Amino acid sequence: MSQKVLLTSKEVNIILHRLACQLIEKHLDFSDTILVGIQPRGTFLAERLKDLLEKEYAISKIALGYLDITFFRDDFRRTNKPLEANKTQIDFIVENKKVVFIDDVLYTGRSIRSALTAIQSFGRPSEIELLVLIDRRFSRHLPIQPDYRGRQVDAINDEKVQVCWIEQDGEDAVYLINK
Repeated sequence: MSQKVLLTSKEVNIILHRLACQLIEKHLDFSDTILVGIQPRGTFLAERLKDLLEKEYAISKIALGYLDITFFRDDFRRTNKPLEANKTQIDFIVENKKVVFIDDVLYTGRSIRSALTAIQSFGRPSEIELLVLIDRRFSRHLPIQPDYRGRQVDAINDEKVQVCWIEQDGEDAVYLINK
């Protein structure tokens, strides 16, 4: 097994600022916009972006929620091990709001398809966008593309993209791992 550094801590930080600025260009004061981190790994990216928007760009009252998609996945019954669900935490109305799904890696698109189904339980958004740190563009099973992407990666199927966050993994970095 070998690993290659795709993004260093400094590069992750630059990308976070760029993504925050792109969100501001589109959503201005975020009064009609909700950020939704896809559980489990999208929550770190969502929290970091919310923190940046509030502290560095002085945007207040950003609604942030977390969406668990475990039982909305089309492949959730295809494993023998018991699934552990994460917690959905959406404490606001989604009806007629602009929702930005946030996830660390866009791979096959199945997680996002699941999120599209799961969010309907909370109302009908006026619009849904997708923000990802890493877009594995040649791995899609469904016609799903990000509106905002940190970096596009051409990884072949046996390669794994691993996103590390300082809050959980002790460092901000992205690796390409060869199995």
